[in-house]
Amino acid sequence: MARESCVSGADSAAAALFAWVRGSAPALGERLRGFGDPGAPGVCGANSYGQLGLGHREDVLLPQQLSNFCEPGCIKSVTGGGGHSAAVTDGGSLFVCGLNKDGQLGLGHTEDVLCFTICKPLLGCPILQVACGWDFTIMLTETGQVLSCGSNAFGQLGVPHGPRRCVVPQAIELLREKVVCVAAGLRHALATTVSGSVFQWGTGLASSGRRLCPGQTLPLFLTAKEPSRVTGLENSTAVCVVAGSEHSASLTDTGELFVWGRNKNGQLASLAAFVLLPQRIDACCFQDEKVTAIWSGWTHLVAQTETGKMFTWGRADYGQLGRRLESPEGQKPHKQDSQLTFRRPQSSVPLPLRCLTGAAKVTSVVPGAGTNMACVEMALSPTSGLHPQYRLFSHHQESSLWAVGLATR
Repeated sequence: MARESCVSGADSAAAALFAWVRGSAPALGERLRGFGDPGAPGVCGANSYGQLGLGHREDVLLPQQLSNFCEPGCIKSVTGGGGHSAAVTDGGSLFVCGLNKDGQLGLGHTEDVLCFTICKPLLGCPILQVACGWDFTIMLTETGQVLSCGSNAFGQLGVPHGPRRCVVPQAIELLREKVVCVAAGLRHALATTVSGSVFQWGTGLASSGRRLCPGQTLPLFLTAKEPSRVTGLENSTAVCVVAGSEHSASLTDTGELFVWGRNKNGQLASLAAFVLLPQRIDACCFQDEKVTAIWSGWTHLVAQTETGKMFTWGRADYGQLGRRLESPEGQKPHKQDSQLTFRRPQSSVPLPLRCLTGAAKVTSVVPGAGTNMACVEMALSPTSGLHPQYRLFSHHQESSLWAVGLATR
């Protein structure tokens, strides 16, 4: 289902992990190595705040397995924010580590944590999904309730009259309908309800909207510090939402993709510098196929269509689109703050990744700020008897990139 594809892992088949960054396409780069035992989570990358959960603050260049974290194979999902990480187990337990100065780990204090630690305030409250913003965390429970903790300086916790920060997860009471999907950006958050409505809160997009759309009235959902229904989606049924640093996207049950927010790097496939209301990306951009899955990096997007084709667009200066641009100008950020429109670079047009289209099936993509990782289902020998499931996750911070994941049964 499209709703599940936003956070799904691979099916029961062999999976290969590919990464592309700094100009390398997946077919040209190396298959990810160094994870060893596929039954244990592995981590690598920036670790300034202990966000890798290894018990120290040293950066890690090669993947290292986590020990004494939880039972092998029970990781359901892992995600990260501006210096913290969160993992959800199959049983719904939430483990957290990393930067905690605003209480974004939900542990009841503001001390950094160097090892993955179970979030005790949520014991007995199974978690279905977790989304990490820059300095806050959004949790979705199995009953469809949304909780939040961390910084509330921009209303990103969805509790308008609450304190400037919250160190224990608290319910967002104004989301009264059952929620099926959550997402978090730099300083804003989103939720999709069971009826297909989309809500947004947090004022992280407001300043850019005012600067880039002078004289225009911003819609309420861009300035609200409490969940506000996203206008412009009334005639569609959303199944999931994703968020970047200053943009949002929603996928509908009919395979249509709507985007809004800041368009600095062409990630909204539009000529506008800022899109105030949800704008549908024309189906011709996806070769007239329905979109079935969508992933968002900090400033770029990745989509999968009904036949398995993979499309990328947005910021490209680190090779995060997985394809070479014909013009070098497409690899440089465009200055837009002083103008309302900009000349459309090649990177702002969704184009297919042919190297990930074919016999191998891409089951999950994990965009970061300047990297992507793909979980690709590979054919196995019928006599091998091995059917591992891999799930791979990464965070979307500009200054620190890390990969966290690998779970198998």
